[in-house]
Amino acid sequence: MPDSITKPKTVAVLGAGPVGLAAAAHLLERGLEPVVLEAGATVGHAVRQWSHVQVFSPWEYNIDKAAERLLAETGWNKPQPDAYPTGAELLEHYLEPLATRTRLKDRIRTNSLVTSVGKIGFDKVKTKGREEAPFEIRYQNGKGPERLTADAVIDATGTWFSPNPAGANGLPAVGEREVQDRIAYGMPDVLGRDRARYAGRSVAVLGGGHSAIGTLIDLAKLKEQVPTTEIVWLLRGNDPSKSFGGGSADQLSARGALGTAFATLVTSGKICSETSFGVSQIKRDGDHLRIAAGSACGRYVTVNELVVAAGFRPELDFLRELRLSLDPAVESTPVLAPMIDPNLHSCGTVRPHGARELAHPEAGFYIAGMKSYGRAPTFLMMTGYEQVRSIAAEIAGDHEASRRVELVLPETGVCNGPAPSVAADGTATAGGCCPAPAAAVEPVPAASACCAPKAAAPVAKPAASGCCGPSTKA
Repeated sequence: MPDSITKPKTVAVLGAGPVGLAAAAHLLERGLEPVVLEAGATVGHAVRQWSHVQVFSPWEYNIDKAAERLLAETGWNKPQPDAYPTGAELLEHYLEPLATRTRLKDRIRTNSLVTSVGKIGFDKVKTKGREEAPFEIRYQNGKGPERLTADAVIDATGTWFSPNPAGANGLPAVGEREVQDRIAYGMPDVLGRDRARYAGRSVAVLGGGHSAIGTLIDLAKLKEQVPTTEIVWLLRGNDPSKSFGGGSADQLSARGALGTAFATLVTSGKICSETSFGVSQIKRDGDHLRIAAGSACGRYVTVNELVVAAGFRPELDFLRELRLSLDPAVESTPVLAPMIDPNLHSCGTVRPHGARELAHPEAGFYIAGMKSYGRAPTFLMMTGYEQVRSIAAEIAGDHEASRRVELVLPETGVCNGPAPSVAADGTATAGGCCPAPAAAVEPVPAASACCAPKAAAPVAKPAASGCCGPSTKA
């Protein structure tokens, strides 16, 4: 028999985060040959950026089944299923043992930044014979450029390192790139390694999702410790209550608790908010940033630091020689887009999905994990585990298993219904049927003792005199 028939398929897995390592575990169980390429120096490189954050799904939702079976071979002690891990604990008790103690350990190449993916002998235009051609993955490590040949590719690189900019129209705000030293994207560790940067300073947080909420709650805690810390919440929308979530109605209880805690802070006036604030320009003003909304004569706030927690977008440039099919708005596959589109998706669940929904015109290529959702914010880690289970089955030729659904999700709708109200005692109660917006690889902390800080002083300052006069309300 020809070697190409008897030799197991090689599958390149791009990214050694939770979903990438789960993909490798499923491929290994299927008798395939995974090779994992990770840009960072260790596995879980993106997770390390939010190691201080406690996720709001318990351990039972954060461990992939195939990965668990590999770990069981080593005598691994499974964490308590109902405990909520931090990013650091996810690394220490799950990802690092999976990468170093199991049969995956010799299949992971760290410090390997993928620069391009293509088909050997085929540019994007050439068709005849394309499906039979292997993939070529080019990557960069300390030794220089390297290449890997594979029969299939699973891109699980995530979106953490490609955050959305501050600009309201999806483009960087005018001047944003020039003041990068005063802007943090995602979720800085304001109570830990980044404390000195924010303590006693005026800080604006832009965003209406869980990353913004978690950062604002931590800043409120910091203000309890350092009262001169000033906080302002910049919200593009006009209704802050939409960020409060579903409270006790949320099937992920820690996510509901987060929204409840935040609702209490906002409604009590302990966090100052600026609504309908579409950032258009950012410029340096001495030791401050002047962040403007709208026209040059519009509103602005003046702060020392800005945190942009406005979501993420997929990095697609290194895939430009592959034939992809992407929804023009969401940037997921067109089949998946209606299921996750935040403009449409409301109460209920995101239906579990796999290889069929994630397939691209380039046979053998899949995007899995957070990146598969494009710009949608509704991703759950266990959704990624189900994706790669199905993809591994499809690559192995087990089409029945690929189509089978093996996951029941908590409710994860991005809701348009009534927001929770706040009771007289300051607690939030759920309104309508909607749970909170879904958890993402973009992580979210559970509520903690920081839920009742001292009042935050308003940080928004009036505009200088000129054609518009004072323009910002504190």
